[in-house]
Amino acid sequence: MIRVTVWDENIQNENEKMKAVYPQGIRTVLAEALKNNPELDVRVAHAQMPAFGLPDDVLEETDVLIWWAHKTHDTLPDLLAEKIKQQVLRGMGFIPLHSAHLSKPFLLLMGTSGTLKYRYVDYERIWTTCPMHPIAKDVPEVFELEIEEAYGEYFDIPKPDDVVFTSWFEGGSVFRGGCTWTRGMGKVFYFHVGHDTYPTFYNKNIQKIIENAVFWTAPQMGKRSLLCEEEPAWVRP
Repeated sequence: MIRVTVWDENIQNENEKMKAVYPQGIRTVLAEALKNNPELDVRVAHAQMPAFGLPDDVLEETDVLIWWAHKTHDTLPDLLAEKIKQQVLRGMGFIPLHSAHLSKPFLLLMGTSGTLKYRYVDYERIWTTCPMHPIAKDVPEVFELEIEEAYGEYFDIPKPDDVVFTSWFEGGSVFRGGCTWTRGMGKVFYFHVGHDTYPTFYNKNIQKIIENAVFWTAPQMGKRSLLCEEEPAWVRP
């Protein structure tokens, strides 16, 4: 059983357009989709909960953390961001979505600015540019979103291990929209979709990609420390 925590900022009540699309928050839509898979144990958390919904015991019990963030990056405590980074280095999977390219945990893991170009309200075509990757399993070669926020290059990230999905927007932008990295013993998949007032997360292809990403980023042997807790026997006198 893979233990998944879906986190968001819980800002839907502050935006009538967002509330109309995601009345219980983006986390709820994603969690309900993932709960259809019996191999996943899914919980939700948000920024208004004590300890931002991520006390130490929750982080320790999380195999994969899905992170949707947009407007409150600066309010996340630096200590919590560092704890998330350390959990990834120990093996926890991390899936930042949409504007989480500017979130503290993502920036700590990438070591770059995470900046990009953007434009609201555009038609998007998502191409599967690494079809052999497990995250692309059962995803079409190309599919469309009638409306999404357009992201564009240059995207200031380290060179990805794989660019699984590349987006083209009607306004002319192209974007490395689905990228993977390995950090320590953990895996990261950044997926650019999911502006808060567009119904992107109801799309079945998007849900399938995120589900695939959960299985790909999940630790294969359980999280463990990068540091040995005791000296190997062969170096003892």
